[in-house]
Amino acid sequence: MALLDWTSPADPLVLQGDGVRLRLPRWGDYRPWRDLREQSRGFLQPWEPTWAPDDLSKPAFRRRLAAYRRELDLGEAYAFFIFRQDDTLVGSLRLSNVRRGSAQTASLGYWMGVTYAGRGYMREAVSTLLPVAFGTLRLHRIEAASMLNNAASIRVLEVCGFEREGIARSYLKINGRWEDHILYARVAGAPLSEVPQGGGT
Repeated sequence: MALLDWTSPADPLVLQGDGVRLRLPRWGDYRPWRDLREQSRGFLQPWEPTWAPDDLSKPAFRRRLAAYRRELDLGEAYAFFIFRQDDTLVGSLRLSNVRRGSAQTASLGYWMGVTYAGRGYMREAVSTLLPVAFGTLRLHRIEAASMLNNAASIRVLEVCGFEREGIARSYLKINGRWEDHILYARVAGAPLSEVPQGGGT
């Protein structure tokens, strides 16, 4: 599903939340993205796959944008940068591995810059994305996974109405090691107004 098929005709790049805006990454975001990732390196690396040596370079960012655009055009993934209302970049989230047919499922991933963690931005970003995922994108199920000791990520998912489904052993290779993860999911059907508000990461 192409982007222009499902976003607001007034601004096809923006989803407006309460205190945050979600927008497709652009080339002009390179410097704030690089600076935020660099400042947050020690904070993020324990929860992410090993960074490539050139991960923060301009060529790597260009490849990242090209991959995002290709996935978007194919309807396989939807990547957003998260901004405060003052246009400060604070993090990112992505619906990936979109499966259609009888599944209608996608996987949710996200990261938050160290300076902005614990302020509710990610909770609000996920809550902003859910109505689009279940509504316009017509997904039935959103899956997510968290390392067992990532309390902040677990809180985001649980506050946003995701339910714990089990443990996946050696699920993802994180920072050079295969790590167990708690599997979460939220399915369409429960009124989105039931997503709890306030507090959290």
